[in-house]
Amino acid sequence: MSTTNIKSTVEEMIQPYLNEQGFELVDIEYVKEGSNWFLRVYVDKEGGIDIDDCVLISEKLSAKLDENDPIPTIYFLEVSSPGAERPLKKPEDVTKSVGKNVFVTTYEPVNGIKEFEGKLLSFDNGELVIEAGKKQHAILYDKVASARLAILF
Repeated sequence: MSTTNIKSTVEEMIQPYLNEQGFELVDIEYVKEGSNWFLRVYVDKEGGIDIDDCVLISEKLSAKLDENDPIPTIYFLEVSSPGAERPLKKPEDVTKSVGKNVFVTTYEPVNGIKEFEGKLLSFDNGELVIEAGKKQHAILYDKVASARLAILF
């Protein structure tokens, strides 16, 4: 089974439980690091997620994985918060982040720049507007390589 198939299978297994409990699935990774495979599930909820939430989700997902056994190799299961600088993977994530500080990289330069860090002013019609310093930058969403919340010091 491919990495993409494993991720979508795991998402199908856990999404109903997460919805029922008020959690948001942020991301799933299935990666090899050294000789070990890791299945990482990043989950959040309004007000943040704590260790008890991670334990409950891990137990529920572990039971479902044992029952269905979609992963042919030995792996480590990790369930955690996406952190303060959580990735913005979907347009809905970007919409919820308007008014917050973000860090965005683009596939190709926009006005000669590929990295933008500042306040996300808006996200309308497939375009992000970020205020970095005293400048505003309009970036088409399909040009975004990665985006995450940013803590500015």
